[in-house]
Amino acid sequence: MNALTHILASTDFSDPARAAVDRAAQLARQAGAGLSLVHVLPSGPLADLRHWLGGGSALEQQLQDDARAQLQQLAATVQAAGSVPVQVVIAAGPVPEELRRAADTADAGLMVVGARGAGFMRRLVLGSTSERLLRLTQRPLLVVRQPASRPYLRVLVALDFSPWSTQAVALARRVAPQARLVLFHAFQVPFEDKLRFAGVDLSTIHRYRQQARAESTQRLHGLAAACQLKPGDWEPCIVEGEASQRLVEQEQDPARGCDLVVMGKHGQSVTEDLLLGSVSKHVLAEGQVDVLVSTVRDASP
Repeated sequence: MNALTHILASTDFSDPARAAVDRAAQLARQAGAGLSLVHVLPSGPLADLRHWLGGGSALEQQLQDDARAQLQQLAATVQAAGSVPVQVVIAAGPVPEELRRAADTADAGLMVVGARGAGFMRRLVLGSTSERLLRLTQRPLLVVRQPASRPYLRVLVALDFSPWSTQAVALARRVAPQARLVLFHAFQVPFEDKLRFAGVDLSTIHRYRQQARAESTQRLHGLAAACQLKPGDWEPCIVEGEASQRLVEQEQDPARGCDLVVMGKHGQSVTEDLLLGSVSKHVLAEGQVDVLVSTVRDASP
């Protein structure tokens, strides 16, 4: 596993963004990593301001100065809470593009953002920020929903045995080295509805279902072995059904007690290589705990 050497956290000075900064600082202390705090003045409001007052106005400069002072105060608070070297970055422009540029400059091993709002507004914000950022960057992205009251203890890792799966496990171990991993896979009987429509008897479909579960179990244990997980480090979670729905159900199950979901950026299909994976989008929109998205494929053949 590659160690995290630098983490970038975005903040708009809201309470949810503060939770993201606190989590990023906790992870930086845990890994002995550096931390960059980034605030982006969004291009839309700045364009309106320049339209009315002209470029380089005193008010625009005051906004930048105020943001820098607030960011430096936040950095001082983070540093006072623990020995984390903190850099501050002020940028102006489209938020996802500026965050990607700052992460590239710092060579950040992890980007951290807060999930803001609730319901429809939460989906709107995630759709315009986190999902756009995932399309722009090859760096892992952590979307923080919960206060960073403690390190991650139980991590639900979504696996579909695509080239993203091995890297998702590696990233989970890197970000949450002390956590127990719950390796999740959802299987379905291929074309079950069509089989029923074609008159295939239920006993045959049941046999197919048992076979699919057995194959999934074998592949899951094989992947755990390939990732060098010890028996006490993980547990299987193999369920039948549509992956995005079942993943959110498991994430929200109190009996599981998971405080982080880790998944790959895309899935098996060509369609999900063209768009942000449907499972990722669903969990980002509907989940309740923090979500860590791996953006790197397994390099092995």
